[in-house]
Amino acid sequence: MAGQNPNLAALSAAGVSVWLDDLSRQRLQSGNLQELIDTKCVVGVTTNPSIFQKALADSDTYNDQISELAERGADVDATIRTVTTDDVRNACDVLRPQWEASDGVDGRVSIEVDPRLAAETEKTTAQAVELWKIVDRPNLFIKIPATKAGIPAITAVLAEGISVNVTLIFSVERHRQVMDAYLEGLEKAREAGHDISKIHSVASFFVSRVDTEIDKRLEKIGSEEANGLRGKAGVANARLAYAAYQEVFEGGDRYQALKADGARVQRPLWASTGVKNPDYSDTLYVTELVAPHTVNTMPEKTIDAVADHGEITGDTVTGTAGAAQELFDKLAEIGIDLTDVFRVLEDEGVEKFVDSWTELLEETQKQLGSAAK
Repeated sequence: MAGQNPNLAALSAAGVSVWLDDLSRQRLQSGNLQELIDTKCVVGVTTNPSIFQKALADSDTYNDQISELAERGADVDATIRTVTTDDVRNACDVLRPQWEASDGVDGRVSIEVDPRLAAETEKTTAQAVELWKIVDRPNLFIKIPATKAGIPAITAVLAEGISVNVTLIFSVERHRQVMDAYLEGLEKAREAGHDISKIHSVASFFVSRVDTEIDKRLEKIGSEEANGLRGKAGVANARLAYAAYQEVFEGGDRYQALKADGARVQRPLWASTGVKNPDYSDTLYVTELVAPHTVNTMPEKTIDAVADHGEITGDTVTGTAGAAQELFDKLAEIGIDLTDVFRVLEDEGVEKFVDSWTELLEETQKQLGSAAK
């Protein structure tokens, strides 16, 4: 037995759950996912429309199933639903031991509602319930974007006793709304008679995209001061989010009242942690965001980078909010409109997922078409 990689084991020991930001049938069938669990400390999996689109386009492992569905006359939406929920269900089964060992905290697999519903609360809620029933595994997370319409859907889905991964969070302000939606969902679930100790949630905070957008604006300003602030906003933003999390879950009265009935914290999850800029360390969004009760969902390339040379030195987040706030004050002073940054990122985030979903529909339609011939 190879045993676990020491760098990733140190990360896990510091309170960070390592999740893989990828899934494909290839990974499931080849035993690669199990290998990552056994050697790279992976205890969860996240998916999104882009991941499924890539999995379907890059592999012929879906051909037989798609041919079979084509023969049965399945339309493109039904085909995607079947193919993706089958992969997610199988991944849930692979991660079941991690779910049991962590009392439901880890061993989680996330599946996203159709991103085209991002502006529709009721439809998002209905689809979340439907996906929960189709996958039918207790270690599933339903991913719902933290758009304005998504916030009430998050509460409604949690109120049904369903665990939720809230995705596409960019600003601390939106993160606070998400934590409120979580607490409200738990309150409603408790009223409805659900066991709230079984309801889990993570708040997925996107990191690298914040740097990409802010760096672009700093380069446009072009002063020495502006250039000196590049590559710092993503980590600072996440650190401010963690401080907000601590305020709500470590000191907040509203959570304490629910905790007595077994409520869990809503853990911050660092997403989009693959480093886009080659000038920055490829482990930046891992080593600088080490804190208890967090999740870091990484592409395999980032997991490998941390395994190879990530320096884990314990908690790098607690107590850093003051410095992070100073950085944001400086950004505002030199003319970065942060409200606009976060609006642009959210709009683009939804758009990217819709584009990937459209590509997924086209790819599947193409495969259904050739299977029907």
